[in-house]
Amino acid sequence: MPDPRRESAPGETDVELLAAAQVSLNRHAAVLRGLGELFAEHGHELYLVGGSVRDAFLGRLGADLDFTTDARPEQMLRFLRGWADALWDTGIEFGTLGVGKGADRLELTTFRADSYDQVSRNPEVRFGDNLADDLVRRDFTVNAMAVRITAQGAGEFLDPLGGLAALRAGVLDTPSAPEVSFGDDPLRMLRAARFVSQLGFTVAPRVRVALEQMAPQLGRITAERVAAELDKLLLGADPIAGIDLMVQTGLGEVVLPEVGAMRMAIDEHHQHKDVYQHSLTVLRQAMDLEGSDGPDLVLRWAALLHDIGKPDTRRHEPDGGVSFHHHEVVGAKLTRKRLRALKYSKQMVDDVSQLVYLHLRFHGYADASGTGRWTDSAVRRYVTDAGPLLGRLHKLVRADCTTRNKRRAARLQANYDDLERRIEELAAKEDLARLRPDLDGNEIMKILGIPAGPQVGKAWNHLKELRLDRGPLEHDEAVAELVKWWNEQGGSGV
Repeated sequence: MPDPRRESAPGETDVELLAAAQVSLNRHAAVLRGLGELFAEHGHELYLVGGSVRDAFLGRLGADLDFTTDARPEQMLRFLRGWADALWDTGIEFGTLGVGKGADRLELTTFRADSYDQVSRNPEVRFGDNLADDLVRRDFTVNAMAVRITAQGAGEFLDPLGGLAALRAGVLDTPSAPEVSFGDDPLRMLRAARFVSQLGFTVAPRVRVALEQMAPQLGRITAERVAAELDKLLLGADPIAGIDLMVQTGLGEVVLPEVGAMRMAIDEHHQHKDVYQHSLTVLRQAMDLEGSDGPDLVLRWAALLHDIGKPDTRRHEPDGGVSFHHHEVVGAKLTRKRLRALKYSKQMVDDVSQLVYLHLRFHGYADASGTGRWTDSAVRRYVTDAGPLLGRLHKLVRADCTTRNKRRAARLQANYDDLERRIEELAAKEDLARLRPDLDGNEIMKILGIPAGPQVGKAWNHLKELRLDRGPLEHDEAVAELVKWWNEQGGSGV
């Protein structure tokens, strides 16, 4: 379908664009007709609204459809029960019901005319009685368009706030003054950055001014809601644009200050690259490596945050150079602290911080001449420490190469090719994915004549270290090494 964001071609009209959007809606014709018939039968209005209408124009309408109506929640409950395949009333206090019908997931909300106290994010829920008041309270004009749903399906298109023109221009503007809109719900400021990432839009000048002036009000929003928006932003088609809008307007200072802090002043001799721009480049290059598996949230977070330890570790050396010693260690700690503050899961925190911690290790693989490569033991430890993150670590390390020196870039890539080849060779001979000592806990207790306890764990760790250093041992050799270690510890009972 035509892209409404571009300027119209000669002779192309809004009617033609609406006809193209109808193609998207026709894929849901059955559910739209069925729902339209049901609401008409009970004497209620029904409109497709918000992101569903916007996405129909953009050719990206999925299975989630949003509606608004004059029917109250308790009325909808009565006549939807027999029609819906599934029904969820968890949002009923806000006037919202969830409905499953075939492959579609529908959300139906009573007209809203909420009022906000401009302090918290929670509105005083008040139902409205007309579509116009409902649309004007929405976040952006591109989300304030509606399509009337009747017994025949999708009908009249309603655009009282100029959403189609804004969508064609690719501009985010608010239905009311942005200061009012963002004051009602500061999370809308972060959604602006998210839509920049997802849709390729820009923000209207007055919206940008409001973002800059009102950014501190994001502090009113819960960490969980902020994290949800950040994830959607990072998974968008152009997260770099969304992140840069956050940083430039001050939103990032409230929700992700470590990223903006990477905009370190470059010294007059330019002894190091712009860490902030470098991180955005690494994110872009990591995205290029994602392949057919689609967006990888863990990899994208790690790419964005991999160098956040540099501002705290920058040192000007006596020879005029600049160093960032142990920035990967500091960065991993900062990553863990920030993601915990945003209430991410333990798994997410562990995975992203571990990638940040490991991203620099490869640079000790070989010297400038390409010699002095790691021992097999070092390769095993690299694989073991990465664990299930090894595939992502490969991508992160490769994405981290942003040097303009073609010879150096080629050397780094060749060295990593060599490391991956060695990992494959060792994996063919050893089970690198499940490195375990050559003796298990039961064998250790039997050989040493000791009960379960801390000593067994120490013995197990010793054998694990031997396994990493020397590879698999024959059973008799492993037993001999265990006994030797035990005797050195002053043990008895062998």
